[in-house]
Amino acid sequence: MQLTVQGKQMDLGDALRTHVSEKLEDLNSKYFNHATDATVTFSPEGHGHGQVKSHIHIRIGKDIMVMADALAGDAHSAFDEASEKVGKQMRRYKKRFRDHHERISKTPEAEIMKARDYILAADDLAANENDDGKTDDNPLVIAEDTRHIQTMSVSEAVMRLDLAGESALMFRNASHDGLNMVYRRDDGNIGWIDPAIDSAQTA
Repeated sequence: MQLTVQGKQMDLGDALRTHVSEKLEDLNSKYFNHATDATVTFSPEGHGHGQVKSHIHIRIGKDIMVMADALAGDAHSAFDEASEKVGKQMRRYKKRFRDHHERISKTPEAEIMKARDYILAADDLAANENDDGKTDDNPLVIAEDTRHIQTMSVSEAVMRLDLAGESALMFRNASHDGLNMVYRRDDGNIGWIDPAIDSAQTA
């Protein structure tokens, strides 16, 4: 597993880097042993920088992200809290990690749908609105990437959404190969959008 440990506006000692490396290697070997890379970032937070934030980002294989954040009075404690969150997530999905690795390793690359992922500048979205209330079709793009839209069950999509801490995830539903989306609702529950169900009901 390739590991990157970095500090934003703060210096990190060798003892902390060693602790991070040993802890993540232990989690990797204990739960799945398929992590390809991990990044741990530390940054000062709060008024007068009274706390430290630790962000952990682990890539499992080529398509699952595990992420967690924690705040504490020092970098060591912040990392320990974040790694504990990662450990709980891994324990929860341990069996599915292994099943997923077996399935994805047998999936031909040609069956994985690729899509463009854009991040639009919020300020420019408002600025692009004309006097008549209409918006221009070309808002400023501040980031562009490629995402893989894979075929999976709804439960697996929910797992990946939970692990990555993301607000929404698009995927191909394994039961009918149509595009679906799961998303995190304001009440904390997970929503599921399946256009195929609506089409069947109105047919």
